[in-house]
Amino acid sequence: MLSWPRALVRKGRRDTGGGSSPEESAAREAGADPELGRASQWRLVWRKFRKHKLAVGGAVVVLAVYLVVVFAEFLAPASASATDERLTYAPPQTIQVDFSFSDGLDLYVYGYETRRDPETFEQKHTVDTSQKIPLRLLPRGESYEMWGLIPMDRHLFGPVDADQRAYFLGADRSGRDLLSRIIHGARVSLSIGLIGVVVSFALGLFFGGISGYFGGAPDTIIQRIIEFLMAIPTLPLWLALSAAVPPDWGPLMRYFAITTILSVIGWTGLARVVRGRFLSLREDDFVIAARLDGCGRRRIIFRHMVPSMSSHVIASLSMAVPAMILGETAMSFLGLGLQSPAVSWGVLLQEAQNVRTIETAPWLMLPGLAVFVTVLAMNFVGDGLRDSADPYK
Repeated sequence: MLSWPRALVRKGRRDTGGGSSPEESAAREAGADPELGRASQWRLVWRKFRKHKLAVGGAVVVLAVYLVVVFAEFLAPASASATDERLTYAPPQTIQVDFSFSDGLDLYVYGYETRRDPETFEQKHTVDTSQKIPLRLLPRGESYEMWGLIPMDRHLFGPVDADQRAYFLGADRSGRDLLSRIIHGARVSLSIGLIGVVVSFALGLFFGGISGYFGGAPDTIIQRIIEFLMAIPTLPLWLALSAAVPPDWGPLMRYFAITTILSVIGWTGLARVVRGRFLSLREDDFVIAARLDGCGRRRIIFRHMVPSMSSHVIASLSMAVPAMILGETAMSFLGLGLQSPAVSWGVLLQEAQNVRTIETAPWLMLPGLAVFVTVLAMNFVGDGLRDSADPYK
Protein backbone atom coordinates (compact mmCIF):
# COMPACT_ATOMS: atom_id res chain seq x y z
CA MET A 1 0.00 0.00 0.00
CA LEU A 2 1.29 3.41 -0.99
CA SER A 3 1.53 6.13 1.66
CA TRP A 4 2.00 9.80 1.07
CA PRO A 5 4.74 11.61 2.93
CA ARG A 6 3.40 13.52 5.97
CA ALA A 7 4.90 16.77 4.72
CA LEU A 8 2.88 16.53 1.50
CA VAL A 9 -0.30 15.74 3.46
CA ARG A 10 0.20 18.75 5.72
CA LYS A 11 0.96 20.95 2.69
CA GLY A 12 -2.22 19.74 0.96
CA ARG A 13 -4.31 20.55 4.04
CA ARG A 14 -2.86 24.03 4.19
CA ASP A 15 -3.57 24.56 0.52
CA THR A 16 -7.23 23.44 0.86
CA GLY A 17 -7.93 25.27 4.12
CA GLY A 18 -7.55 22.42 6.64
CA GLY A 19 -9.30 19.58 4.81
CA SER A 20 -12.09 21.63 3.21
CA SER A 21 -13.16 21.33 -0.40
CA PRO A 22 -11.79 23.63 -3.12
CA GLU A 23 -15.23 25.34 -3.37
CA GLU A 24 -15.23 26.13 0.35
CA SER A 25 -11.67 27.43 0.16
CA ALA A 26 -12.60 29.70 -2.75
CA ALA A 27 -15.66 30.97 -0.84
CA ARG A 28 -13.50 31.64 2.22
CA GLU A 29 -10.96 33.55 0.15
CA ALA A 30 -13.82 35.62 -1.37
CA GLY A 31 -14.99 36.58 2.12
CA ALA A 32 -18.20 34.50 2.02
CA ASP A 33 -19.38 31.98 4.59
CA PRO A 34 -18.99 28.46 3.11
CA GLU A 35 -21.83 27.21 5.34
CA LEU A 36 -24.34 29.28 3.36
CA GLY A 37 -23.90 27.00 0.38
CA ARG A 38 -25.28 24.06 2.39
CA ALA A 39 -27.88 25.96 4.42
CA SER A 40 -31.59 25.43 3.88
CA GLN A 41 -33.85 28.24 2.72
CA TRP A 42 -35.42 28.65 6.18
CA ARG A 43 -31.98 28.96 7.74
CA LEU A 44 -31.08 31.65 5.22
CA VAL A 45 -34.35 33.47 5.96
CA TRP A 46 -33.67 33.34 9.70
CA ARG A 47 -30.08 34.53 9.17
CA LYS A 48 -31.26 37.56 7.22
CA PHE A 49 -34.16 38.24 9.57
CA ARG A 50 -31.79 38.52 12.56
CA LYS A 51 -29.97 41.37 10.80
CA HIS A 52 -33.19 43.40 10.69
CA LYS A 53 -32.98 45.11 14.09
CA LEU A 54 -36.45 46.66 14.01
CA ALA A 55 -38.00 43.32 13.04
CA VAL A 56 -36.21 41.51 15.88
CA GLY A 57 -37.32 44.18 18.35
CA GLY A 58 -40.87 43.96 17.02
CA ALA A 59 -40.81 40.17 17.38
CA VAL A 60 -39.80 40.54 21.04
CA VAL A 61 -42.69 42.95 21.64
CA VAL A 62 -45.19 40.69 19.85
CA LEU A 63 -43.99 37.66 21.82
CA ALA A 64 -44.35 39.61 25.08
CA VAL A 65 -47.87 40.72 24.13
CA TYR A 66 -48.97 37.16 23.37
CA LEU A 67 -47.47 35.96 26.66
CA VAL A 68 -49.72 38.55 28.31
CA VAL A 69 -52.64 37.06 26.37
CA VAL A 70 -51.86 33.53 27.56
CA PHE A 71 -51.39 34.48 31.24
CA ALA A 72 -53.91 37.33 31.39
CA GLU A 73 -55.63 36.24 34.63
CA PHE A 74 -52.31 35.88 36.45
CA LEU A 75 -50.81 39.15 35.17
CA ALA A 76 -53.90 41.30 35.76
CA PRO A 77 -54.13 42.77 39.28
CA ALA A 78 -57.91 42.23 39.27
CA SER A 79 -60.66 40.84 37.11
CA ALA A 80 -62.05 42.86 34.24
CA SER A 81 -65.44 43.27 35.94
CA ALA A 82 -64.36 44.17 39.51
CA THR A 83 -65.86 47.59 40.30
CA ASP A 84 -65.62 50.18 43.05
CA GLU A 85 -68.08 53.01 42.45
CA ARG A 86 -66.41 55.12 45.14
CA LEU A 87 -63.35 55.45 42.86
CA THR A 88 -64.89 56.36 39.50
CA TYR A 89 -62.33 58.01 37.21
CA ALA A 90 -59.63 57.60 39.85
CA PRO A 91 -56.27 58.82 38.48
CA PRO A 92 -53.26 56.50 38.08
CA GLN A 93 -51.26 55.78 41.20
CA THR A 94 -47.48 56.09 41.16
CA ILE A 95 -45.47 53.27 42.73
CA GLN A 96 -43.34 54.58 45.60
CA VAL A 97 -40.06 52.90 46.57
CA ASP A 98 -38.38 53.00 49.99
CA PHE A 99 -35.15 51.13 50.68
CA SER A 100 -33.45 50.53 53.97
CA PHE A 101 -30.73 48.05 54.95
CA SER A 102 -32.81 46.74 57.85
CA ASP A 103 -36.21 46.33 56.15
CA GLY A 104 -35.09 45.94 52.52
CA LEU A 105 -37.15 47.17 49.56
CA ASP A 106 -40.58 48.58 50.38
CA LEU A 107 -43.10 49.17 47.57
CA TYR A 108 -46.39 50.96 48.05
CA VAL A 109 -48.83 53.45 46.57
CA TYR A 110 -50.65 56.28 48.27
CA GLY A 111 -54.39 56.03 48.70
CA TYR A 112 -57.06 58.46 47.53
CA GLU A 113 -58.85 61.24 49.29
CA THR A 114 -62.23 61.68 47.63
CA ARG A 115 -64.16 64.93 47.72
CA ARG A 116 -67.26 66.05 45.88
CA ASP A 117 -67.31 69.37 44.07
CA PRO A 118 -70.10 71.46 45.67
CA GLU A 119 -70.97 73.11 42.33
CA THR A 120 -70.80 70.24 39.84
CA PHE A 121 -71.22 67.38 42.37
CA GLU A 122 -68.35 65.64 40.59
CA GLN A 123 -66.03 63.42 42.58
CA LYS A 124 -62.46 64.63 42.85
CA HIS A 125 -59.67 62.24 43.83
CA THR A 126 -56.44 63.53 45.29
CA VAL A 127 -53.40 61.75 46.71
CA ASP A 128 -53.60 60.94 50.40
CA THR A 129 -50.00 60.66 51.62
CA SER A 130 -51.17 59.51 55.04
CA GLN A 131 -52.57 56.30 53.58
CA LYS A 132 -50.12 53.72 52.25
CA ILE A 133 -51.14 50.60 50.33
CA PRO A 134 -48.27 48.07 50.51
CA LEU A 135 -47.43 46.13 47.33
CA ARG A 136 -45.68 42.82 46.77
CA LEU A 137 -45.01 40.13 44.21
CA LEU A 138 -47.38 37.15 44.03
CA PRO A 139 -49.98 38.42 46.51
CA ARG A 140 -53.25 36.67 47.16
CA GLY A 141 -56.18 38.38 45.52
CA GLU A 142 -59.38 37.71 43.64
CA SER A 143 -59.90 34.05 42.79
CA TYR A 144 -59.90 32.93 39.15
CA GLU A 145 -59.38 29.85 36.99
CA MET A 146 -56.28 29.83 34.81
CA TRP A 147 -57.34 28.82 31.29
CA GLY A 148 -60.67 27.78 32.83
CA LEU A 149 -59.02 24.72 34.41
CA ILE A 150 -56.73 25.59 37.34
CA PRO A 151 -58.22 27.46 40.33
CA MET A 152 -55.81 30.13 41.61
CA ASP A 153 -55.80 33.31 43.67
CA ARG A 154 -52.22 34.49 43.10
CA HIS A 155 -51.48 37.51 40.92
CA LEU A 156 -48.14 38.71 39.63
CA PHE A 157 -48.15 42.04 41.45
CA GLY A 158 -50.60 43.91 43.61
CA PRO A 159 -51.62 45.01 47.11
CA VAL A 160 -50.68 42.84 50.07
CA ASP A 161 -54.22 43.12 51.43
CA ALA A 162 -56.73 41.55 49.06
CA ASP A 163 -59.42 44.02 50.20
CA GLN A 164 -57.40 47.02 48.99
CA ARG A 165 -57.16 48.22 45.38
CA ALA A 166 -54.33 49.76 43.37
CA TYR A 167 -54.98 51.54 40.08
CA PHE A 168 -51.64 51.73 38.28
CA LEU A 169 -53.26 53.11 35.10
CA GLY A 170 -56.32 54.67 36.69
CA ALA A 171 -59.97 53.65 36.74
CA ASP A 172 -62.91 54.06 34.36
CA ARG A 173 -66.38 55.45 34.96
CA SER A 174 -67.43 52.37 36.95
CA GLY A 175 -64.31 52.25 39.12
CA ARG A 176 -62.80 49.30 37.23
CA ASP A 177 -59.04 48.89 36.98
CA LEU A 178 -57.97 50.04 33.51
CA LEU A 179 -54.73 48.01 33.53
CA SER A 180 -56.61 44.79 34.22
CA ARG A 181 -59.14 45.56 31.50
CA ILE A 182 -56.39 46.30 28.95
CA ILE A 183 -54.73 42.96 29.78
CA HIS A 184 -58.01 41.03 29.50
CA GLY A 185 -58.99 42.97 26.37
CA ALA A 186 -55.73 41.98 24.68
CA ARG A 187 -56.88 38.35 24.70
CA VAL A 188 -60.00 39.12 22.69
CA SER A 189 -58.48 41.63 20.26
CA LEU A 190 -55.38 39.58 19.46
CA SER A 191 -57.15 36.22 19.25
CA ILE A 192 -59.63 37.72 16.78
CA GLY A 193 -56.63 38.72 14.67
CA LEU A 194 -55.17 35.21 14.69
CA ILE A 195 -58.44 33.38 14.06
CA GLY A 196 -59.41 35.81 11.31
CA VAL A 197 -56.04 35.42 9.61
CA VAL A 198 -56.26 31.61 9.74
CA VAL A 199 -59.68 31.68 8.04
CA SER A 200 -58.50 34.29 5.54
CA PHE A 201 -55.40 32.20 4.85
CA ALA A 202 -57.53 29.13 4.04
CA LEU A 203 -59.84 31.10 1.74
CA GLY A 204 -57.03 33.08 0.09
CA LEU A 205 -54.85 30.03 -0.50
CA PHE A 206 -57.75 28.00 -1.89
CA PHE A 207 -59.23 30.56 -4.27
CA GLY A 208 -55.89 32.16 -5.14
CA GLY A 209 -54.37 28.75 -5.89
CA ILE A 210 -57.25 27.74 -8.15
CA SER A 211 -57.11 31.08 -9.95
CA GLY A 212 -53.35 31.02 -10.50
CA TYR A 213 -52.86 27.34 -11.30
CA PHE A 214 -55.78 26.66 -13.63
CA GLY A 215 -56.27 30.11 -15.20
CA GLY A 216 -58.92 30.47 -17.88
CA ALA A 217 -62.56 30.62 -16.80
CA PRO A 218 -61.91 29.85 -13.08
CA ASP A 219 -59.37 32.66 -12.95
CA THR A 220 -61.78 35.11 -14.59
CA ILE A 221 -64.69 34.25 -12.26
CA ILE A 222 -62.60 34.40 -9.07
CA GLN A 223 -60.93 37.67 -10.06
CA ARG A 224 -64.29 39.29 -10.80
CA ILE A 225 -65.54 38.21 -7.36
CA ILE A 226 -62.41 39.65 -5.74
CA GLU A 227 -62.78 42.91 -7.63
CA PHE A 228 -66.44 43.13 -6.62
CA LEU A 229 -65.62 42.65 -2.92
CA MET A 230 -62.72 45.10 -3.05
CA ALA A 231 -64.85 47.72 -4.81
CA ILE A 232 -67.36 47.85 -1.94
CA PRO A 233 -66.45 50.62 0.54
CA THR A 234 -65.19 49.08 3.76
CA LEU A 235 -67.30 51.01 6.26
CA PRO A 236 -70.70 50.44 4.55
CA LEU A 237 -69.79 46.76 4.21
CA TRP A 238 -69.07 46.58 7.94
CA LEU A 239 -72.36 48.33 8.65
CA ALA A 240 -74.33 45.90 6.50
CA LEU A 241 -72.70 42.76 7.84
CA SER A 242 -72.86 43.92 11.46
CA ALA A 243 -76.53 44.80 11.08
CA ALA A 244 -77.16 41.18 10.16
CA VAL A 245 -75.93 40.09 13.61
CA PRO A 246 -78.96 39.80 15.96
CA PRO A 247 -78.68 42.29 18.85
CA ASP A 248 -79.74 39.67 21.40
CA TRP A 249 -76.68 37.49 20.73
CA GLY A 250 -74.29 37.10 23.63
CA PRO A 251 -70.65 38.27 23.64
CA LEU A 252 -69.36 34.85 22.51
CA MET A 253 -71.67 34.66 19.52
CA ARG A 254 -70.83 38.22 18.51
CA TYR A 255 -67.15 37.34 18.89
CA PHE A 256 -67.40 34.58 16.26
CA ALA A 257 -69.60 36.77 14.08
CA ILE A 258 -66.99 39.55 14.06
CA THR A 259 -64.26 37.01 13.26
CA THR A 260 -66.28 35.69 10.32
CA ILE A 261 -66.95 39.21 9.03
CA LEU A 262 -63.27 40.16 9.15
CA SER A 263 -62.31 36.92 7.42
CA VAL A 264 -64.83 37.40 4.60
CA ILE A 265 -63.42 40.88 4.00
CA GLY A 266 -59.75 40.06 4.43
CA TRP A 267 -59.12 37.08 2.13
CA THR A 268 -59.11 38.98 -1.17
CA GLY A 269 -55.67 40.58 -0.77
CA LEU A 270 -53.99 37.29 0.12
CA ALA A 271 -55.75 35.54 -2.79
CA ARG A 272 -54.16 37.98 -5.22
CA VAL A 273 -50.72 37.41 -3.72
CA VAL A 274 -51.15 33.64 -4.00
CA ARG A 275 -52.47 33.93 -7.56
CA GLY A 276 -49.46 35.97 -8.64
CA ARG A 277 -47.03 33.47 -7.13
CA PHE A 278 -48.83 30.52 -8.73
CA LEU A 279 -48.77 32.21 -12.12
CA SER A 280 -45.00 32.65 -11.89
CA LEU A 281 -44.33 29.18 -10.48
CA ARG A 282 -46.47 27.02 -12.75
CA GLU A 283 -44.06 27.53 -15.67
CA ASP A 284 -40.89 26.90 -13.64
CA ASP A 285 -38.68 23.95 -14.47
CA PHE A 286 -39.35 21.99 -11.27
CA VAL A 287 -43.14 22.19 -11.81
CA ILE A 288 -42.83 21.08 -15.43
CA ALA A 289 -40.51 18.24 -14.36
CA ALA A 290 -43.01 17.11 -11.71
CA ARG A 291 -45.81 17.20 -14.28
CA LEU A 292 -43.76 15.14 -16.77
CA ASP A 293 -42.92 12.69 -13.97
CA GLY A 294 -46.62 11.90 -13.64
CA CYS A 295 -47.39 13.80 -10.42
CA GLY A 296 -51.01 14.69 -9.88
CA ARG A 297 -52.25 18.24 -9.52
CA ARG A 298 -52.73 17.94 -5.77
CA ARG A 299 -49.18 16.72 -5.25
CA ILE A 300 -47.74 19.42 -7.51
CA ILE A 301 -49.61 22.15 -5.64
CA PHE A 302 -49.09 21.02 -2.04
CA ARG A 303 -45.70 19.29 -2.30
CA HIS A 304 -43.91 21.53 -4.77
CA MET A 305 -45.56 24.92 -5.33
CA VAL A 306 -46.88 25.83 -1.87
CA PRO A 307 -43.60 25.08 0.01
CA SER A 308 -41.63 27.17 -2.48
CA MET A 309 -43.81 30.23 -1.78
CA SER A 310 -44.32 29.66 1.95
CA SER A 311 -41.98 32.46 2.98
CA HIS A 312 -43.94 34.98 0.87
CA VAL A 313 -47.24 33.73 2.31
CA ILE A 314 -45.93 34.05 5.87
CA ALA A 315 -44.82 37.61 5.17
CA SER A 316 -48.28 38.44 3.82
CA LEU A 317 -49.95 36.82 6.84
CA SER A 318 -47.79 38.79 9.27
CA MET A 319 -48.98 41.99 7.61
CA ALA A 320 -52.62 40.83 7.72
CA VAL A 321 -52.77 40.31 11.51
CA PRO A 322 -52.45 44.05 12.31
CA ALA A 323 -55.20 44.82 9.79
CA MET A 324 -57.48 42.33 11.56
CA ILE A 325 -56.74 43.88 14.95
CA LEU A 326 -57.43 47.38 13.64
CA GLY A 327 -60.63 46.13 12.00
CA GLU A 328 -61.99 44.66 15.25
CA THR A 329 -60.95 47.77 17.19
CA ALA A 330 -62.63 50.10 14.70
CA MET A 331 -65.87 48.09 14.60
CA SER A 332 -66.10 47.85 18.38
CA PHE A 333 -65.23 51.55 18.73
CA LEU A 334 -68.11 52.44 16.40
CA GLY A 335 -70.47 50.16 18.32
CA LEU A 336 -70.72 47.64 15.47
CA GLY A 337 -68.63 44.89 16.99
CA LEU A 338 -68.18 43.60 20.51
CA GLN A 339 -70.06 45.40 23.26
CA SER A 340 -69.99 45.41 27.04
CA PRO A 341 -69.76 43.18 29.08
CA ALA A 342 -67.24 41.79 26.58
CA VAL A 343 -63.81 43.37 26.95
CA SER A 344 -61.62 44.28 23.99
CA TRP A 345 -59.44 47.23 23.12
CA GLY A 346 -62.15 48.61 20.86
CA VAL A 347 -64.75 48.33 23.64
CA LEU A 348 -62.42 50.15 26.03
CA LEU A 349 -61.91 52.95 23.52
CA GLN A 350 -65.67 53.52 23.34
CA GLU A 351 -65.41 55.39 26.63
CA ALA A 352 -62.90 57.78 25.04
CA GLN A 353 -65.40 59.07 22.44
CA ASN A 354 -66.53 61.96 24.62
CA VAL A 355 -64.20 64.96 24.63
CA ARG A 356 -65.31 65.93 28.13
CA THR A 357 -64.52 62.45 29.38
CA ILE A 358 -61.04 62.63 27.86
CA GLU A 359 -60.51 65.99 29.54
CA THR A 360 -61.55 64.51 32.88
CA ALA A 361 -59.76 61.17 32.53
CA PRO A 362 -57.13 61.24 29.74
CA TRP A 363 -55.81 57.84 30.81
CA LEU A 364 -58.82 56.26 29.09
CA MET A 365 -56.85 56.70 25.84
CA LEU A 366 -54.24 54.18 26.99
CA PRO A 367 -55.93 51.23 25.18
CA GLY A 368 -55.24 53.16 21.98
CA LEU A 369 -51.55 53.23 22.92
CA ALA A 370 -51.65 49.45 23.36
CA VAL A 371 -53.16 49.09 19.87
CA PHE A 372 -50.54 51.44 18.42
CA VAL A 373 -47.54 49.64 19.96
CA THR A 374 -48.82 46.15 19.04
CA VAL A 375 -49.70 47.02 15.45
CA LEU A 376 -46.42 48.89 14.94
CA ALA A 377 -44.42 45.92 16.26
CA MET A 378 -46.32 43.54 13.99
CA ASN A 379 -45.66 45.81 11.01
CA PHE A 380 -41.93 45.76 11.81
CA VAL A 381 -42.03 41.96 11.94
CA GLY A 382 -43.90 41.87 8.63
CA ASP A 383 -41.33 44.16 7.00
CA GLY A 384 -38.51 41.94 8.26
CA LEU A 385 -40.18 38.79 6.96
CA ARG A 386 -40.89 40.42 3.62
CA ASP A 387 -37.27 41.48 3.25
CA SER A 388 -36.05 38.04 4.34
CA ALA A 389 -38.45 36.10 2.11
CA ASP A 390 -35.84 36.09 -0.65
CA PRO A 391 -32.55 35.54 1.25
CA TYR A 392 -30.49 35.54 -1.96
CA LYS A 393 -31.04 39.26 -2.64
